[in-house]
Amino acid sequence: MTDNASDDVDFVGKPNSRQRALAYCVHLLTASGIVPAALAMHEIMQPDCDPRVVFLYLLVTTVIDAIDGPLARRFHVKRFAASIDGRTIDDLLDYLTFAFIPLLLVWRMDWLPAGLGWTTTLAMAASLLGFAHRDAKDEANGFFRGFPSYWNIAVFYAGILFQWAGPWSVACLLGCLTALTVSPIRMIYPNLAPQRHRGWILIGAALWSLTLLGMTWDYPLPPPWLLGISLIYPVCYAIASCVLSRTVHNTSFKTAPKIQLRANESPFRES
Repeated sequence: MTDNASDDVDFVGKPNSRQRALAYCVHLLTASGIVPAALAMHEIMQPDCDPRVVFLYLLVTTVIDAIDGPLARRFHVKRFAASIDGRTIDDLLDYLTFAFIPLLLVWRMDWLPAGLGWTTTLAMAASLLGFAHRDAKDEANGFFRGFPSYWNIAVFYAGILFQWAGPWSVACLLGCLTALTVSPIRMIYPNLAPQRHRGWILIGAALWSLTLLGMTWDYPLPPPWLLGISLIYPVCYAIASCVLSRTVHNTSFKTAPKIQLRANESPFRES
């Protein structure tokens, strides 16, 4: 999930038509994510729904989401195309393609225990709260608050887990991630990760995406060795998020201003 309107650069003079056109083209690119999203929904509605097709459409939306933020900053859309709020478009499509459609696929494919398909709405609600939280993105330090609603990825693995361990394992996975979505943990925001870590995070994400793409051929029963390789990056991402979050927290605590109290003065005494 990217930020589609971050721009603090000051410009002198009136923007020209080329600058405006490029900025609005970025908005159109962001909005184009609705096309593969609609196609994914159309596939879910089919009586012989193929989850691989849904995931491929969602992959297209993820690629668009990954590149529109940097392009928005490069072409200064906040300055040159200010009449449209790119962040609003981005948030709406993010919720649709990262949360709603993947979770609906779980319900559609009956990957949960009988009668519990409706519980995907709890995860949808948690994601709504996560998206709406005022501190959902810590852009200064490069973190998301809570599990960042990567349900498209979680559901991809849920389909495999269903084949190996049955529906209750999927229910446990969704339950844990739903709780983490509204928890105060912090996960790395890849595009805004600390500079010295951003390279391996982004390159790793690209290679991981290729691995997942390779797994779709035999989905939902990919070769065990390929499945094992695909788990390396998310494990490293989770560990790095914990370590960097603690490091940033400790640094912020050490550099925070300290209140000096006079001897025998209580910090709770009213003046």
